[in-house]
Amino acid sequence: MTIQFGVSLAPTSDVEHGFRLAAAAELAGLDLIGVQDHPYVSRYVDAFVFIGQLLARTHTISVFPDVTNLPLRPPAMLALTASSLARVSEGRFVLGLGAGGYWDAITSMGVPRRTPAEGLRALAEAVELMRELWETGREVTRDGEFASVSGLAGHGPAVPVWVGAQGPHSFRLTGRLADGWAAPIPSYLPYERWAPANATIDRAAQESGRSPASVTRVAQIVGTITDHPQRRPELVGAAPIRADVNGWVEVLERLATEQPFTTFVLWPETADERQIRRFGEEVAPMLRARLDR
Repeated sequence: MTIQFGVSLAPTSDVEHGFRLAAAAELAGLDLIGVQDHPYVSRYVDAFVFIGQLLARTHTISVFPDVTNLPLRPPAMLALTASSLARVSEGRFVLGLGAGGYWDAITSMGVPRRTPAEGLRALAEAVELMRELWETGREVTRDGEFASVSGLAGHGPAVPVWVGAQGPHSFRLTGRLADGWAAPIPSYLPYERWAPANATIDRAAQESGRSPASVTRVAQIVGTITDHPQRRPELVGAAPIRADVNGWVEVLERLATEQPFTTFVLWPETADERQIRRFGEEVAPMLRARLDR
């Protein structure tokens, strides 16, 4: 079993702090950095500009938007941005993608509000259009409900797409179309709903003729790695995980053995280098050793 570990960062205007955290993540041996995409937050810089800088300043670690706000990023342009980032980083970019959530904030930037059903249709349409642009090597014409292109020359490389699905319909879309599921943090989708979500994704993948194992499962966990043992962490509700290294390993081991999660992204309650180092240098190797046994 190949296990990956990462950390989520917010693209705050203190970009030098963000660069230091990214450097710490790479030095600690982490595999991934997730970058939140909330363009309407005044204290944040653009996620994709920040991602480009992270890729330019690192050498081994991959980066993904966690997750891209699709209503604010037209899919044809997003396809070009994603393939360009993958090309200049030699494949270290993954496209996290979401249908949109904070609609009052999203519409404040001048785009129309979508219903949940419209958001899902737009998401499916975007994935299909981007894949066509990445993979055909020819001009693409598509008259879609939400995105249309006419004689647009597509090019690769193709980029893996991880969907930030939160409900039954989007879980089925993920199993049918996506390369991965970036499970929302528990405040959006409580822990006890993760297993049923995975089961829905598995069924949808099988019904579409795909192997469920082809859909990467990304567990995103908010919390703090403490210096001393705490009460045994329970995977219920939305409370942050606050535990020592052994407690964290126990939690992640359960997610890796009882569910199909293979990627674990820490959302540290306090974004500091020590939390990142402990996750990469202490939690990750201990969990890998346990799973190898």
